[in-house]
Amino acid sequence: MEPTRDLVMATLAQIATPGGGTLVGDDLIRALVIESGSVRFVIESPSADHARSLGPVQQAAESALRALPGVTSVQIVLTAHGPAAKPAPAAKPTAAEPPSLKVGGHPTPHQGGPARVSGVDRIIAVASGKGGVGKSTVASNLAVALARQGRRVGLLDADIYGPSQPRMMGVSKRPASPDGKTIEPLHAHGVTMMSIGLMLKEDEAVIWRGPMLMGALQQLINQVAWGRLDVLVIDLPPGTGDVQLTLAQRTHLTGAIVVSTPQDVALLDARKALDMFDKLKVPVLGLIENMSTYICPNCGHEAHIFGHGGVAAEALKLNLPFLGELPLDLAVRVAGDAGTPIAATDSPLAEPYIRLARRLIDGGMG
Repeated sequence: MEPTRDLVMATLAQIATPGGGTLVGDDLIRALVIESGSVRFVIESPSADHARSLGPVQQAAESALRALPGVTSVQIVLTAHGPAAKPAPAAKPTAAEPPSLKVGGHPTPHQGGPARVSGVDRIIAVASGKGGVGKSTVASNLAVALARQGRRVGLLDADIYGPSQPRMMGVSKRPASPDGKTIEPLHAHGVTMMSIGLMLKEDEAVIWRGPMLMGALQQLINQVAWGRLDVLVIDLPPGTGDVQLTLAQRTHLTGAIVVSTPQDVALLDARKALDMFDKLKVPVLGLIENMSTYICPNCGHEAHIFGHGGVAAEALKLNLPFLGELPLDLAVRVAGDAGTPIAATDSPLAEPYIRLARRLIDGGMG
């Protein structure tokens, strides 16, 4: 019988780390995958120096897991999230203090074309022509699904006016800023994440004009200590406004994914988003049809509330990749509202997001 996720985590919770903690207690486990008796995960240390002390811990974890019933193989990767630790600045605020950092303001001058983000291999923008099509749900679940495939993943909530990723990822702690310039991101479900929503009070509105938006976006991309990432997923606001334009002009994007429901009115706006990326010379990695099918939990009847197949037909018409259909299901919404994306669970509803992540990885985009 295949070992359960709970059993594996309980076993790892018994593995001691230098300093008196455990692998689970120190929050070092990332991208845990259990499949056909094979257990794979990443031990992500906060620094290179700390990682060097975890060699015996890695061996102890492997031995303990191999002894579990049903385990046929164990693969553990030991990585460091960031560079070797630097001396702490003299006046570092306590964890309870807000960062001595002003968010927003006019952006700094930018010379040349789109620039790469240091330490980030790929950047994927998740976009939609209109709101309400589930773009943020797709972004959070895609980020988690990529992390479960062993990738080092970041998630940036660039929806300045309506940030939703803190709720969907289950984080609320205010990020620290030791020097008033660098922002330390938060971590959840194996993903490094940042959102303007973490810098503001929960019900506080952002009332900014375009230059303030552009300045905030620049800070969230370039002043966050992302560390080494295989991919950074950016949850864009809906539409074709300042944030999209600034991002494409200043930041080198690997490509964009456009999310739409099958209904005609959503596709009208999705075409505008596709036209925007074409004019901005940003490759479109593909289209996703969200809320594609609904299965009645009582009778099992399959219904197409918003229509079906419209996005696939549009992708074929435009000669763009169709990345797949995602279902409309109450459990996906409930999981997001509870702060645990469905892709982080063992639910069958996680599988479409896992397939999406694998397709991007196989295509060299994840």
